[in-house]
Amino acid sequence: MSRSLALLVFGIMAAFFSCFFAYPIWTTVKLAFETPDHHFTLEFVAEVFSNQLYREGLINSFVIAIWTTLGCLVVSLPLSVLFVRFAFPGKTLLNSLVLTPMVLPPFVGAIGIKAIMGQSGALNALLIKLGWMSAQHPTDWLGQGQMLGIVIMEVLHLYPILYLNVAAALANLDPAMEEAAANLGCPPFQRFWRVTLPLIMPGIFAGGTIVFIWAFTELGVPLVFDYDRVTSVQIFRSLNDLSDNPFPYALVVVMLVFSTLIYTLSKIFFGRANAAGGGRATMARETVQLPFGLGWLCTLAFALVTFLAVVPHLGVVLLSFADDWYATIIPHAFTLDHYREALGHELTLSSIANSLKYSIIAIAFALILGIGVAYVNVRTRLWGRQILDAMAMLPLAVPGVVMAFGYLAMTRPGQPFDWLILGENPFLILVIAYAVRRLPYIVRSAAAGFQQVSPTLEEAAQNLGASPERALWRVTLPLVAPNLLAGGLLAFAFAMLEVSDSMILAQQSAHFPITKAIYFLVMSLGNGPNLASALGVWAMIFLTITIVGAALLLGKKLGTLFR
Repeated sequence: MSRSLALLVFGIMAAFFSCFFAYPIWTTVKLAFETPDHHFTLEFVAEVFSNQLYREGLINSFVIAIWTTLGCLVVSLPLSVLFVRFAFPGKTLLNSLVLTPMVLPPFVGAIGIKAIMGQSGALNALLIKLGWMSAQHPTDWLGQGQMLGIVIMEVLHLYPILYLNVAAALANLDPAMEEAAANLGCPPFQRFWRVTLPLIMPGIFAGGTIVFIWAFTELGVPLVFDYDRVTSVQIFRSLNDLSDNPFPYALVVVMLVFSTLIYTLSKIFFGRANAAGGGRATMARETVQLPFGLGWLCTLAFALVTFLAVVPHLGVVLLSFADDWYATIIPHAFTLDHYREALGHELTLSSIANSLKYSIIAIAFALILGIGVAYVNVRTRLWGRQILDAMAMLPLAVPGVVMAFGYLAMTRPGQPFDWLILGENPFLILVIAYAVRRLPYIVRSAAAGFQQVSPTLEEAAQNLGASPERALWRVTLPLVAPNLLAGGLLAFAFAMLEVSDSMILAQQSAHFPITKAIYFLVMSLGNGPNLASALGVWAMIFLTITIVGAALLLGKKLGTLFR
């Protein structure tokens, strides 16, 4: 790529992020610190901390995020050690199944977990039938206020992100460091705590930070559990009162500050992935072949975690086929009527078409931007290319709720970007939102591909008379196509099932994406939850195919998409 073209990519990316990343955030921040007569004030932000309702929402959001992150660590750290260090039956298959929880948005799985663990759910019905529980006093497993249920759903959905990062950190750890400690007489357990754990901290915090921010800002699960005492839901509930109420903007700013601070501290203290011993290993690690009994115990551990993770999915599947499911272990009767109604329901058909339209255009746009950013960062020596890469990765640090609210603020009547709302159609702004939110996956997968392809191939093409642009198009891009396809598939799947942007920006039923349609159906009376589950099963199948495809194409590099 010529220097002029690299500068053009830099300029386009800078302009795009200025308009559709920095400006929405600035608009929200401005409204949070501005009085109606356009004077600076701290009153609204101060009210967030002085108002008991808002303060409780922040505290609850932190509690959910902390317990979710700890839960994910407790699940993923042992599994990562078992996978990297030992050989056991079914290892490859079970490692692939670890990704299973990611095939369904957690708020859809919440529908299934309520059907199973609710007071009239399948678990209590089983315990009552066994005589281990009184039918008059069933246990509320999800806890008062549903916070326990939210944490369970978040852990079951997000632990693969931490698992992928920790497993990658362990695989890259130089075995010589541990062998040196062993030669000095350090026992295995102490060796793990004193040597291994500190060296893999960058991987733990890379995944843990994403998990924490994701759980801290999660909107869908608290909504389905009807738990309003978290900041994300308080922001969502305030959508109908934006014109004269600055407090929602103040809430968004406070959430943004906390999320950015957590992400920044993680990068400062644990961002050096190539710390001593944490880079490429100087010698290969040999996996230990476990005895028959211990090997099957490892297999059982993986299988048990995977089973628990798919319980919400099983609940969604059963509910989609259930004719009547109340206070019984399994539904009284099964039917295909919900699928037939879902296929004929105006809302479901239009939502599928809308999501396909939004996502295809968004990912095509993100691919163009992502390829340019990755190529400039990997292949050129342009000053500021690291800034370009950092810009592309910033959406990982900013919560989806914050970005969606920023887009809403900047497209209000009278704002410079109000033309992005075509009448009441949010098509353009949803495409932009999806593209910005999923751009990091494209950039990381494209960068991995460019790093694998030797630049000498392009140099050879240029020596034979090809221009830098032609060499890129005819030589390099075909070679990195598997990485681009994998990143594009994953980004497309997550865009199809995006929650925050869809819930906040799509206000009219004619423009609902899939996730907003599912939420609308869940909140409906009658067989609405059953229809929502049927739509959720379709989404589950779709995302399973795309994630498996991405995993096959990227292999062990899949974890780098979540850093």
